[in-house]
Amino acid sequence: MKKRFTPLLLLPLLPLADAQAQRPRSPYRTQFSVDAPVTAGLGALSGLGLLLISKKNGLDLAGLAALNKQDVPKFDRFSAGNYSSRAQTASDFIVYPTLLLAPGLLALDSDVRNRYGQVLGLYLQTMAASNAAFTLTAGNVYRYRPYLYGPEGDSEKRTGNIATNSFFAGHTANTAAATFFAAKVYHDFNPGSAARPFVWGAAALVPAATGYFRLKAGKHFLSDNIVGYTVGAAVGILVPQLHKTTSRTGLAVFPVQGLNVNGHAYSGLGFIKQL
Repeated sequence: MKKRFTPLLLLPLLPLADAQAQRPRSPYRTQFSVDAPVTAGLGALSGLGLLLISKKNGLDLAGLAALNKQDVPKFDRFSAGNYSSRAQTASDFIVYPTLLLAPGLLALDSDVRNRYGQVLGLYLQTMAASNAAFTLTAGNVYRYRPYLYGPEGDSEKRTGNIATNSFFAGHTANTAAATFFAAKVYHDFNPGSAARPFVWGAAALVPAATGYFRLKAGKHFLSDNIVGYTVGAAVGILVPQLHKTTSRTGLAVFPVQGLNVNGHAYSGLGFIKQL
């Protein structure tokens, strides 16, 4: 009876074993013992940046009166004095939903969904890196927002430390980090997809729209948005890329050391590229 019953017990496990065998390989390699401290460290840097921002001093009334559009570089001067609460609201309605939609849309892809925990971990690391870059920069750089060069904006916004955070555009950076991350992950999980150009196009347009409304709102100059867009897009692409597996990139990196023909010791890194 035992010999007849044992196969029956194993039958429910066969679909599970088959599913494990057919589970798609991830294009990324992550390690909790490495990536968790990295993400936590980036979060700590973001907190440090916020602390630095909170300690900044805004302009007093005399400082506001002394601001002159002619002191703004010609490249950015056209937006000095811009102010629009509607444009500010529009930018908020783009960036905050995008931070949720970008990883949410990835879940519609079955291959990504099978590795969703790993993808979410990479997304968290991406956003932590983007925020750290923004807050540390804004915490150390004084650049007055465009609306200060005009008469509009309530007194708190004009004299508070938030008015010194023009460089660089955090909304634009975070939107770009989210959308370019989503495009990069989709790209890597679907190497033969015809939809990839459209995904990249959407990833590029959404943060551009955010930057446009931040410009109209008088929150940032054009150069602030360009830098924010560049930083966010770079982070969104680089974090997944740095986790790509050797089997997908064809690139391996390894330490080397030894003695040369003259008897001198050497050490360094070796690279193998699959052709």
